[in-house]
Amino acid sequence: MSISQKLSRHIADLHYDCLPSEVVQAAKNSFLDWLGSAAAGADKIPGQLLLSLAEETGGNPQATLISNGKKTSAILAALVNGAMSHTVELDDVHKASILHAGAVVIPAALAAAEKSGADGRKLIEGIVAGYEVAIRIGEAVTPAHYHYWHTTGTVGTFGAAAAAGKVFGLNEEQLTHALGTAGTQAAGLWEFLSDGAMSKHLHPGKAGLNGLLSAMLAQKGFTGAKHILEGEKGFIRATAGEYELSRITDGLGKGYKILENCIKIHASCRHTHHAVDVVLELVQKHDINPGQVEKIVVKTYPIAIDITGNFRPDSLYAAKFSLPFCVALAVNERKVGLNEFSLANLRDPMMQSVLERVELREDPALTALYPAKWPAEVEIVTTDGRKVCGRTEYPQGDPENPVTQEQLMDKFRTLASIHYEDEVVEGLLLAVNQLEDVRDLSVMLQYGRRKN
Repeated sequence: MSISQKLSRHIADLHYDCLPSEVVQAAKNSFLDWLGSAAAGADKIPGQLLLSLAEETGGNPQATLISNGKKTSAILAALVNGAMSHTVELDDVHKASILHAGAVVIPAALAAAEKSGADGRKLIEGIVAGYEVAIRIGEAVTPAHYHYWHTTGTVGTFGAAAAAGKVFGLNEEQLTHALGTAGTQAAGLWEFLSDGAMSKHLHPGKAGLNGLLSAMLAQKGFTGAKHILEGEKGFIRATAGEYELSRITDGLGKGYKILENCIKIHASCRHTHHAVDVVLELVQKHDINPGQVEKIVVKTYPIAIDITGNFRPDSLYAAKFSLPFCVALAVNERKVGLNEFSLANLRDPMMQSVLERVELREDPALTALYPAKWPAEVEIVTTDGRKVCGRTEYPQGDPENPVTQEQLMDKFRTLASIHYEDEVVEGLLLAVNQLEDVRDLSVMLQYGRRKN
């Protein structure tokens, strides 16, 4: 059997009634976290541009657009909903695969469920299957793949196909073809970081669309390469100089990758969170204000420096990918949330002063822990001669350092209230909490924009 065939057998055999309660809860939590991020990103420019395109293009009313509650074709809904859920940098992430699974898997699964009339239990099956497939493939190619390729856009495409295929009830052969068609469409390059382009938002939207399209084509008999993953001219050899194929199937069926998922608390790239956590702890514990900072040394792994080592962010989006800026924000504001990423802070002289005092250093001992752990050590030297240090291997929101259910709900309320009225927010909270009992997902999503 090919790797795709083994994955397909696992997907076909996955059923809601056999899922442990903690896996069902993890799927519901992932859906809630995704929905909050999508609501917060609904009115941002990238999502609005894609919404405009979807409205111009039109489509049969099959699935709901989170931004306005209207329906369009399933593939356009997956595109728009996926893109806007990745806009404010608060969607979930998995460490070892370096993957934002929710932004890809959930829009595809949700669109497939609305199109086919599937219920909440079938949606949960799709979410669990999609996370399993995407994360496993991501683990096989990380970290080599990540140097050029945005994993969410690439391996996320496989996860979206698996999720949609499971919701549609595809058989093993159809699922194998869906994965084959997904793999030949998988893409997403990091070059957008050089000028802050909107491509990063497009990646999950397009991956969700492509994965859903792959499942829909397989349902009609369209074939895809059976060895798309491990083949000589397949996805893995084409996109990763080093890889470990066994990671895709080792332990398959003996656990659930969705339980390893991480929830983001800070509104920035996850590679900044380790240092932000430590800085926040140090400045609060030792009552350090910005004017007292002589130097801040951050030691971490190379990819964090490569992706977020920008000392001159020229936009709010670039600031989210600037570790020095996020550290300065933690010192100045003692919070790194959506509201703290403001033009006033970007231009603030005190912020700039602290930013210029940040030093980034690669530490081989920390590098050796990555990507299983995302560690950082921070030393703050003050103008009065104090030196305070801290370290973390697990940023807040990791399974090893989890958020509480109440924190997750508070995060949802904060994000969703940007787009929805308060009574709608509470209604959605209740509905997602009872997702396994939802018969009509379209009714749950009917609200659209309610803020005046």
